[in-house]
Amino acid sequence: MPRTPASSREELERIQLARLRELLGAVRPSNAFYETKLGPAGIDDSVASLDAFRANCPFTTKSELAADHQANPPYGNNLTYPVEHYTRSHQTSGTSGAPLRWLDTPESWQWMIDNWCDIFRAAGVSAADRIFFAFSFGPFIGFWLAFEAGEALGALNIPGGGLSSAARLQAIFTHDTNVLCCTPTYALRLAEVAKEENIDLAKSPVRTIVVAGEPGGSIPATRKRLEEAWPGATVFDHHGMTEVGPVTYQCPAQAGMLHVLEEAYLPEIIDPETAEPVASGETGELVLTTLGRHGSPLIRYRTGDLVTAAVKSPCRCGSHDLALQGGILGRADDMIVVRGVNVYPSAVEEILRSAGGVAEYRVHISRNDALVEMSVEVEPNNGDDNSLATRLAKVFQETLALRVPVNIVEPGALPRFELKARRWIVD
Repeated sequence: MPRTPASSREELERIQLARLRELLGAVRPSNAFYETKLGPAGIDDSVASLDAFRANCPFTTKSELAADHQANPPYGNNLTYPVEHYTRSHQTSGTSGAPLRWLDTPESWQWMIDNWCDIFRAAGVSAADRIFFAFSFGPFIGFWLAFEAGEALGALNIPGGGLSSAARLQAIFTHDTNVLCCTPTYALRLAEVAKEENIDLAKSPVRTIVVAGEPGGSIPATRKRLEEAWPGATVFDHHGMTEVGPVTYQCPAQAGMLHVLEEAYLPEIIDPETAEPVASGETGELVLTTLGRHGSPLIRYRTGDLVTAAVKSPCRCGSHDLALQGGILGRADDMIVVRGVNVYPSAVEEILRSAGGVAEYRVHISRNDALVEMSVEVEPNNGDDNSLATRLAKVFQETLALRVPVNIVEPGALPRFELKARRWIVD
């Protein structure tokens, strides 16, 4: 059943505190990982308030989880129940370290499906829709959750695993699919293949493209390019992680704004260096507590995602859920300092996509002693665009105040991606 949103910030925080107490009551003392963290801090289901929880509860870091998995293979000790109670196993992508294996009980899994249903509803997806899932179903959690959430909504779900890009495009037309789920990069790749196959996407039945896995859906230039490549379709962004589940949904009133599902998560935004809270309008690291994933919880988890809280609340869409301006801006460990300039992957993508004429790109970061240099390889949309390198170099200089060498490569020279794109090469 659809949830009824909280009518005020006060009501929302009452819901969060009640669910936090339920979580802590389930976790202590049966969860060995958290018993060693929460016991000494005196954190249990008698916590007086959200402020008291934030003031006294220790953070959880990915390095702690990795060490726990290494010491207690294969699943670690962050399990509230005996392993026999768990029915799902998934793993993280491993883009920032060795993959972590994550288990879920039926109850925790249902909690995440319910959250995904809220994301679909925010995108306007209902039982009347046909959803095409343009990815192979591997060990990562989001694909499975999205598919089962579509089923829970009553929509017709079409899996696209094991198909070529051309076959997936054909399936979209055959099934008259009006909702497409994939990464932003892969939606652009499908548009590229459609051009090669002489498939007119202006005649595509797709009206909504639900993207995740990368920040692209909230990057204005990438969103614009996606909606130009798929005429008549609207891009809807969201984000999540295997460790925490589906976290945000795009604001129905304004693109580029993500709302945290606050009845499911207790969010905080902290300074990555000092761990102190940041004010609204300032950028910091997103910290999450999973209020309903009792079987394998994360409590005050430092996600590494950089976000900026919107200043105004409630949002103009009427939601009291925390609003993140610009969505996920990047990761704290992804920032590269090039000759004194802080460079984020999302800023580089905005520059390249907004300049036009770029089919694909790859960024090279090289370190020579203390000196860090950045260069970019670009595959043009139009093979004879001789001015592209000069134009891009100029935009980099104007935007980042950096001289960035831009090298044009032959069409098809750069890799294409179905899942998370890996465009940054660090030597």
